[in-house]
Amino acid sequence: MLPASFAMPTAVVLTVGGLITCFAGYRLFRIVLGIFGFVIGAMVTTQIIGAQSTIALVAAAVVGGLVGSVLMVAAYFIGVGLVGAGLAALGLNALWHAFKGDPPTVVLVVVCVLGALAALSIQRYVIIFGTALGGAWTTLFGGLALVGNSTARHAMSSTGAWILYPLDPLPNFWWTVPAWLVLGLLGAIVQMATSRKTETRAKKKIKN
Repeated sequence: MLPASFAMPTAVVLTVGGLITCFAGYRLFRIVLGIFGFVIGAMVTTQIIGAQSTIALVAAAVVGGLVGSVLMVAAYFIGVGLVGAGLAALGLNALWHAFKGDPPTVVLVVVCVLGALAALSIQRYVIIFGTALGGAWTTLFGGLALVGNSTARHAMSSTGAWILYPLDPLPNFWWTVPAWLVLGLLGAIVQMATSRKTETRAKKKIKN
């Protein structure tokens, strides 16, 4: 929960961070972990302390964000596992929503664990697709807030909104889900191409 006056700066951070994550998440994975760690840490901290003065909320957001950022960067492999778990949870929820319901907690936990284990075995592809999809959503959400969408701005200061959840689109903005998928796919394609070039150059340097 952030003060309404901080909606615009938050939107800028989400948009810029989302673009970096979407199109360069694999090459800049530690930076991406830091960005998302900061956002998650700030959101969790401000929601825990509840309604306080603006100064207290800002201080809590900064401290919580820095702690979250440091923890995510330091725990690199945990970060990879979290990406895999997040993708697994997203897929399970998408499948379950087709039947108009939420998955049982036990099933969700098991799927998340399996997703985390799978992520550690195929890190490159999980990081690419995970960052592309995550970056695409935060870019869309931040972009809507920047152009003045009141619902997006309100969500940033609402304790009941989880702005990083693409399966819960904004009211009257049904197109955000297909736009998210298209942008995420584009980001994944760009990352696949650029990461392959980077690895090729690295191999050439080693040989020389």
